[in-house]
Amino acid sequence: MESKSTAAQPAFPAVLDYQSGFGNDFSTEAIPGALPRGQNSPLVCPYGLYAEQISGTSFTSPRKHNQRSWLYRVKPSVTHEPFRPRIPNHVKLVSEFNQSNSAATPTQLRWRPAEIPETPTDFVDGLYTVCGAGSSYLRHGFAIHMYSANKSMKDCAFCSADGDFLIVPQEGRLRITTECGRLEVSPGEIVVIPQGLRFAVDLPDGPSRGYVAEIFGTHFQLPDLGPIGANGLAASRDFLVPVAWFEDISIPGYTVVQKFGGELFTAKQDFSPFNVVAWHGNYAPYKYDLSKFCPYNTVLIDHGDPSINTVLTAPTDRPGVALLDFVIFPPRWLVAEHTFRPPYYHRNCMSEFMGLIYGGYEAKADGFLPGGASLHSCMTPHGPDTKTYEATIALGNEAGPKRISDTMAFMFESCLMPRVCPWALESPYMDHDYYQCWIGLKSHFTGDEYISEDSQDVKKK
Repeated sequence: MESKSTAAQPAFPAVLDYQSGFGNDFSTEAIPGALPRGQNSPLVCPYGLYAEQISGTSFTSPRKHNQRSWLYRVKPSVTHEPFRPRIPNHVKLVSEFNQSNSAATPTQLRWRPAEIPETPTDFVDGLYTVCGAGSSYLRHGFAIHMYSANKSMKDCAFCSADGDFLIVPQEGRLRITTECGRLEVSPGEIVVIPQGLRFAVDLPDGPSRGYVAEIFGTHFQLPDLGPIGANGLAASRDFLVPVAWFEDISIPGYTVVQKFGGELFTAKQDFSPFNVVAWHGNYAPYKYDLSKFCPYNTVLIDHGDPSINTVLTAPTDRPGVALLDFVIFPPRWLVAEHTFRPPYYHRNCMSEFMGLIYGGYEAKADGFLPGGASLHSCMTPHGPDTKTYEATIALGNEAGPKRISDTMAFMFESCLMPRVCPWALESPYMDHDYYQCWIGLKSHFTGDEYISEDSQDVKKK
C-alpha cells in the first residue's frame, strides 16, 4: 500500500490507510520506487535517501523472534546535538523499581479517575508511573503508567529506550505520528509503540487520559490458542499498521525526548524525525480495535479463568508464565448453569492491575469507575464486592441467559510482584475505603448445628 504526502498536506486526513496483520513483514512507500529493490543498503538509495535499520531484537535472535525494519529517510536520525538530561526532569517516571523509589504492599488498592490538569500538559508531561517491577537496565520487568493530558505535542517527539508502550486511551482520541506513519486511536482501541520508535501525540478532542503498560526486554505477541483451535480471541488480520508518510520540513530547535532508565533526556535537531519516505520490515507500531475481539466463554458450568480473554502477551522463558498479559473483559453473554457467574473469589500468584475504559465492571457494583484503576498483588485475595455477591445469589439457579453489554474493562497481569510509587500511594485519588466493599460480606453458612471436636464431626447438644 502507498500513501503520498508532502509537507503542505494536512496532518491528518479524515480517513487513514493502514496495512493489516500481526507480525507481518510489511513493505510501504510514500513515493513509488522509494524502496530499494533486491537489497537493503545500496550504495545510493532511491531519491538520495538514507538507509537506516532499527532493531527490536539482537541480530542473532532466531528468525521467528527476530524483529527489525529498514527505514529510508531524508536525513538519518543520528543528525542531532548530544543528549542532555531534561530540565526540569520528570520525577514521576520510573523504570528501576527498588526500596528507594517504591513500596511493596499486599493491600488491595484502588484509585478514582484522575482529573485533567489545569495547566497545559502534553502526553509526555502527563505520564506518571503507578507501579512496576524489575529493571529496564537488566532488560526484565514492566512499568504501569497512566497519563492525563490537555495539549498536543508541538515540535517535539518522544521515544522510550526502556521498552514497548502499550497505550490504552480511556478518554479522548490520540492522533499519533510515528517514523513509520500515522495512526488514530480512539477509546476502545489500543496502540503499541515499539521500543525506540519516535512518536508524537496530538489530541484532536482536547483533554485525554488513559493507561500505559511498558515492558522491558521483550515484545508483545499473540497468545497461543491451544485447545481453542485455529481461530478466536484477537485475529491477526484485525491489527493495523501505518503506511509510510513523511514530512520534509526544517524545524529549528525540534526536540527529541528519550526515556532511558526511567529518566528523560533531550536532544535538539533542525528537522522533523518523521521524514521516513519508505520502510519495510516487521518492527512497527500497530493498533487494535477491542470490539473485534472474539471471546470464548462457559456454556455449561463454572466461570472460566480470565486468561481466556488474553489479547496480547509478553512471555517469559517459563512456558505459560507471562511477564505481562493484556486481558480484556468485553461485552458477552453469560449462560452458565448452576454457577456463580461473576469472577470467583481468588488469590493469585500473578499480580493484577485493572482499568475500566467505559461502562461498569461485572464484579464491582460501585466504586470502580471509568478512568480509575485497581491493583491486587501476588496472593492478595480479591473478588466481587458485597452488592454484586448478594445480587447474584438472590437470583439463584433460575437466572436465565444474561448479556453483559456496554462495558470494556481490562487487566495487566504479571508474574512479577509490583512495587507502588509513593505519589500513587499518596494520591488524592486513592480510594482509602476500598476494603469496605468486602467488609459487608456475611456468613451464609447453614451447617452451624455441627462443631468440630478432635477432628470428628459431632452434633451439637
